[in-house]
Amino acid sequence: MAASFPETAISTERLLLRPLAEDDAPGLATMMADDLVLAWTDLPHPFTEEYAAELARTLAPAHRAAGRGIVFAVTENLTQRLVGLVELRNTDWRLRSTEISYVTAVWARGEGYAPEAVLGVAQWLFEDRGFLRLELRTAAGNTAAQQVAQKVGGISEGVLRSAWIVRGESGESVGEASGRRAGAESRSDLILWSLLPEDLESPEPHHQGWHRDDRYVLRD
Repeated sequence: MAASFPETAISTERLLLRPLAEDDAPGLATMMADDLVLAWTDLPHPFTEEYAAELARTLAPAHRAAGRGIVFAVTENLTQRLVGLVELRNTDWRLRSTEISYVTAVWARGEGYAPEAVLGVAQWLFEDRGFLRLELRTAAGNTAAQQVAQKVGGISEGVLRSAWIVRGESGESVGEASGRRAGAESRSDLILWSLLPEDLESPEPHHQGWHRDDRYVLRD
């Protein structure tokens, strides 16, 4: 039987990362309808409520059980509102390595939720699951995702040339800057980032970090 992640939840100062539930389907469908999600991810389009319910009910549990990774719904601790989605994929159990991807709802962007969620998962992987490497791959034009990688302490290892498909115009808004229709595909380079246990910065003594137990802090 393949190794797999346990069904679990991860708590940070402001967020709870938990297994997907079918009740998340409306919020997921709304979140994934955003043009930038369409442009930068390989998620199905259109991302319907029916698909979201199937993801929670069948696809995400199967992904975890097969040892490929795990999918987390990211919610606010105070409101329980869905703010994002985090997925671990391409897990190599021999190398103790996996890749992380993340999506943040439009209304929640700019609040630091993505780096907080990624750092929470990294801490769980390294300390609780014994992993030794976490990878992030960001499209060359996706500056927001690159900022997340930098804030959690990721190290840029190089460029994977023509390794991704971008759907729609990269930049300010999909499909507007050059008249291309939203969803039109083009090839893109990927920037490969890595995070190792030793890359995480411990806070100074008595310094109030973002995480509730002050084990690690985000970088400016």
